[in-house]
Amino acid sequence: MSGSTVSTLRKTTASVPKDSVTGSMPMRTLGRTGERVSAIGLGGFHLGKPDLREAESIRILRTAIDAGINFLDNSWDYNDGRSEVRMGKALRDGYRERAFLMTKIDGQTRTAATRQIKESLRRLQTDIIDLLQFHEIIRMEDPGRIFAEGGAIEAALEAKDAGRIRYVGFTGHKSPTIHLRMLETAANHGFRFDAVQMPLNVMDAHFESFEKRVLPVLVKEGIGVLGMKPLGDRQIPASNTVSPVEALHYAMNLPTSVVITGCDSMEILEQAVHAGRTFRPMSPKEVRALLAKTARAADDGAFERYKTTHEFDSTVAHPEWLR
Repeated sequence: MSGSTVSTLRKTTASVPKDSVTGSMPMRTLGRTGERVSAIGLGGFHLGKPDLREAESIRILRTAIDAGINFLDNSWDYNDGRSEVRMGKALRDGYRERAFLMTKIDGQTRTAATRQIKESLRRLQTDIIDLLQFHEIIRMEDPGRIFAEGGAIEAALEAKDAGRIRYVGFTGHKSPTIHLRMLETAANHGFRFDAVQMPLNVMDAHFESFEKRVLPVLVKEGIGVLGMKPLGDRQIPASNTVSPVEALHYAMNLPTSVVITGCDSMEILEQAVHAGRTFRPMSPKEVRALLAKTARAADDGAFERYKTTHEFDSTVAHPEWLR
């Protein structure tokens, strides 16, 4: 994280009222599943960062659940599995029963996916994952691989039939076209996803927009909408266009089931909880004002580099995970 980003975040969190952890977290329905999930979800990547002590990551996660955040995000590949291991420890002592637990796998073959599901269950210390998602659908050929004979969809359906997972979704941060290909491929195989995760933020609205191209399809089909990167991997605050809370409110104002945000400190968690508890539906005028602030900065994708570079593509760096 750049020094300017840290400074911006600290400046914002310092202005959050100390009593912002009071009140209630809004709950929403996860698509046609009927599950009730918190409007703000806790990202799992940051909880496993090497420079964050395990005890502190557990404290952050349990504080989030105590504050009403029940949707937990994770992935088999986050921090070499450390994010899942820490989350598994944090979910002891009754916390698992209070959480809607989601994790992701990279494997695109039945063999790889089966192994990764088994590892995630072990690390998370749970018998069942509420939502399993195919991670990083970022290449046009990914959908075909997953739904091919011997593909990862077979492992997911097998785990679902065995009671090890409840729902199935997919994620990606690269292109709306690839998301639409995944939805189309699933439909051609008689399958409909329960949830889809994608970048939804004040920059995305202007550039290669998931909001404009994918979101309407998900809403029409009753698929749960998981908004990620509401702060653009923390680059949006660094753009000096909108505050972190404004950015979170913008994403929450969309028809999202959950807006997932990473928290690697109690201050950043408090900011997220504050955003959730102070959210009120925005007027069209308020939305236009936020988008006007970000239009120029968003023009070439400079603050959404996950769309334009391979810097954020873990499976490009580790293609062996797919097989």
